[in-house]
Amino acid sequence: MARAFAEITFTPSVRAAQSRYGSRAANAGFEQAEERRNVLTEREAEFIHARDGFYQASVSETGWPYVQFRGGPKGFLKVLDERTIGYADFRGNVQYISTGNINADGRVSLILMDYPNRRRLKVWARARIVHESEDPGLLARLEVPTYRARVERAVVMTVEAFDWNCPQHITPRFTEEEIAGLVAPLQQQPAQVTAENQTLRAAGPAVQSLGSGPLELVVTGMRQLTSRVRSYELRAVDGGPLPAWKAGAHLTVPVRLPDGREHTRTYSLMGDPADRHVYEIAVLREDSGHGGSGAVHRDYGLGTVIRCGLPRTLFELHDDDSPSVLIAGGIGITPLRAMALALLASDRSFELHYIARTTAEMPLRQDLEARLGRRLKTYFSRDPEPTPLAVRKVLTEAPPDAVFYVCGPSPLIATVNAQASALRITADRIRCEKFVADTTREGDRPVEVRLAQSDKTIMVAPDQTILDALIGAGVDPLYDCRTGTCGTCATKVLDGVPDHRDSALSEAERTRASLMCTCVSRALTDHLTLDF
Repeated sequence: MARAFAEITFTPSVRAAQSRYGSRAANAGFEQAEERRNVLTEREAEFIHARDGFYQASVSETGWPYVQFRGGPKGFLKVLDERTIGYADFRGNVQYISTGNINADGRVSLILMDYPNRRRLKVWARARIVHESEDPGLLARLEVPTYRARVERAVVMTVEAFDWNCPQHITPRFTEEEIAGLVAPLQQQPAQVTAENQTLRAAGPAVQSLGSGPLELVVTGMRQLTSRVRSYELRAVDGGPLPAWKAGAHLTVPVRLPDGREHTRTYSLMGDPADRHVYEIAVLREDSGHGGSGAVHRDYGLGTVIRCGLPRTLFELHDDDSPSVLIAGGIGITPLRAMALALLASDRSFELHYIARTTAEMPLRQDLEARLGRRLKTYFSRDPEPTPLAVRKVLTEAPPDAVFYVCGPSPLIATVNAQASALRITADRIRCEKFVADTTREGDRPVEVRLAQSDKTIMVAPDQTILDALIGAGVDPLYDCRTGTCGTCATKVLDGVPDHRDSALSEAERTRASLMCTCVSRALTDHLTLDF
């Protein structure tokens, strides 16, 4: 069974053109499809009712086509049933070209555009003119009471076929209403930022100096990328060159927590590795977190001096010419931006797939669009309509020697790994970094932890990490990333069975050396004894 549109449009001359230009095999599938696509579903009906205009082509007795734009309020083109659509014909320039063509030959073709989302629906139909005297009830169904325009007649069309087009070469355009909807969140951001700053100022003034690390930096620039993401530009206090770093590196910075204790947090460097005079980080304020990101937003101001650790690279780009596929979710864009800039500078093959909930929650989108052009592909889970990332398609269409870099939430990383495994992509070609640690899971139990050196026992709650419990008990453990990727917090287990959830330790370190990362790992037994 062929799709209805293929029966209408794939004439002998069209098939000949497809053969000449090499697309005949690809198009032949439309002539052997399981569904006809001549019966409108809920998807098509919803799309049609949301349009405020469409293009209509008709054919005259001379054989010349005539294309006319028909506009009106949203929903003026109505789906009357699964095979019938129609609209009230408003008075226009009284040339009646489309009307005359339809009276002579009812075949029409419609193109309905959704410019913001780059979608279009093509419809082939047989149209007829209906006057009020012939069917007043029909015209009443098609009339739009809120639209002040004279209705002269109705155009009713029997659908013969429809087809959805790909988004290629559709330039996004927006109506006043759509622009207002996009701008509204941006207009709210200044008020949100002002309120946030007032709250932070009430909590205390920005500190002028923090930390005790070997690298002394000063905050020289700040940008509000979204309502919750702020970027910081860091330079050497003396203005000199900074230690070199590679794309994928992170920087450990000091923070002062709400209880007054000073700790550290780790953020990916997102700038250009070739620029030796500035580091850039971006911090997502997590209101439900442990207070580190809120402390950065509160305490880091222009002129604040911070003493940091040296850049460390745990998420490194490969150094050969194999293509790179970068997949970022939300704030996970930060290390992948640095990778993209490094790859761009060295003219290496790559593409970046970037996912966020909405356009307003996608940091650096405009910057990346300007820098990367077609190498960047964006996806949204909510705004303005879900455009999900097809992970399997990305993996399948990538070059056979491509290396994949993924940074984002745990579900994204899990999906990529699962699909890669199903496609038999080797593990060395999938490289991942979480920006939020998978520290606790449903079903986690309390853990009793005995500290062998101090003979002290502490209880770790189900929603608490062992590292946080150690800190809360006054222990001063070493740690850095808090995501199980660096191994700084690795501790020897003297008794009990750990539940390893890190990506830093080797199998030998876990088994023969009996190490575990306390920032993310827990216990398979009710107790652990650690070498503290």
